[in-house]
Amino acid sequence: MHALLADLVVAVHFAFIVFAVAGGALVLRRPRLAWLHLPAVLWGAAVVAFGWICPLTPLENRLRAAAGEAGYTGDFVERYLVPLIYPPGLTRELQILLGVGLLLLNLGVYLRLWRRGRPRKGGRVR
Repeated sequence: MHALLADLVVAVHFAFIVFAVAGGALVLRRPRLAWLHLPAVLWGAAVVAFGWICPLTPLENRLRAAAGEAGYTGDFVERYLVPLIYPPGLTRELQILLGVGLLLLNLGVYLRLWRRGRPRKGGRVR
């Protein structure tokens, strides 16, 4: 059971990262999701920029240990995502750049959303 819960934590962790990175596209279609997306973006960018370890990583490791499996050192991104999407030799500077990129990408989405909701000259909303 613990191994299954650890796998579930990995799935939730991955879904959260995808939502933080690409959730702006959902917000463009459903603006009310911004109340969930903005905190996700800020948390994700802070974790990456400051080198924090997300609380889901130690939770996964505890569940793996309880299941008799080996945990791992480092964080979720290093363990699962770096081998998939980040270039070899990931540096601290590159991590900071990725965090800033996450913020800028989503800033563009929210600027577009804000412009769409602004009244035009003549008082009509786009």
